[in-house]
Amino acid sequence: MVGLGQVKAKEDASKMIESTEENKRLTAEKVVDVQNAKAELEAKLDKIGNLVHDSVPISDDEANNAVVRTWGERRTEEGLKNHVELVELLGIANLSKGTNVAGGRGYYLVGAGALLNQALISFGLAFLSKRNYTPLQTPFFMRKDIMAKCAQLSQFDEELYKTLIDSFNFHQVTGEGDDKYLIATSEQPLCAYHMGDRFHPSELPIRYAGYSTCFRKEAGSHGRDTLGIFRVHQFEKVEQFCMTSPNGDESWEMHEEMIKNSEDFYKELNIPYQVVSIVSGALNDAAAKKYDLEGWFPASKTYRELVSCSNCTDFQSRNLEIRYGQTKAWIIHSPPPPPKKKKKTLFYTILAFFF
Repeated sequence: MVGLGQVKAKEDASKMIESTEENKRLTAEKVVDVQNAKAELEAKLDKIGNLVHDSVPISDDEANNAVVRTWGERRTEEGLKNHVELVELLGIANLSKGTNVAGGRGYYLVGAGALLNQALISFGLAFLSKRNYTPLQTPFFMRKDIMAKCAQLSQFDEELYKTLIDSFNFHQVTGEGDDKYLIATSEQPLCAYHMGDRFHPSELPIRYAGYSTCFRKEAGSHGRDTLGIFRVHQFEKVEQFCMTSPNGDESWEMHEEMIKNSEDFYKELNIPYQVVSIVSGALNDAAAKKYDLEGWFPASKTYRELVSCSNCTDFQSRNLEIRYGQTKAWIIHSPPPPPKKKKKTLFYTILAFFF
């Protein structure tokens, strides 16, 4: 016979099992709630821009960009040919055939145009190599989740081309399910190159001369600069990308070094320019400060942007979890730096090749 005590024990056990199952269900729900709340928090944090440096001009109007310095003699005589006329006169590109094949803003570089393009790329890489930059040729496309850590969401619609694939079949073959995005600048894959890495103080600063073909939809510039090889969908770039420690003014000193490199580069090409500090309202979320180097276009008697140089402090390194610190093995060799500091990153374009 089963005693009353045994029956009581079975009833208590059943209640405990039911309670345990209910707790598991509630825990699973709370885990999902926490994950959703974390994703919502991160989405909101992603909309918060970097802290603007005190020296940045405060304005929403780029007419108030501060001119830092100018160099070179500006030609202003009448009758000078513009870049559109020069392309046709010299026969260095075929835009009509490019448009027929690739659509609007398409082009073929022909003869001396193709050679000039390669010469400028080679000159840019050699120029930076002599200044202790390591050349790095990047992938032309990136995974969506990685691109999201390097680019603002607004760029996805206005700038980035998306590759369309059969996600299921592609995943079966490669293990990857995400669509890819073509890069708009080599800064994006350069930034992700050290994703998840940790740097010892002795390894910094790091200087890269990135080279890539870049692709931009230019959706926000419809109807503007449609003539010649200007504001095109495909182009080559050589970029400076530097990483410094977060200590003192190291990143700001590097920022000045990088804009000086660009000025020296355009002096070599004998292109008159001005350097301007961009107003706060025109900075993207990542930049704490940005210089533009604007070249003089004599036919139109105006300056146009050739170079953009930004100090992003630790904005990008936070997203990509790039850390400045020491592993246990390093502690033997030197005292640890301040805990949990993230390294600062700067990205920089020295050569955006447009005629």
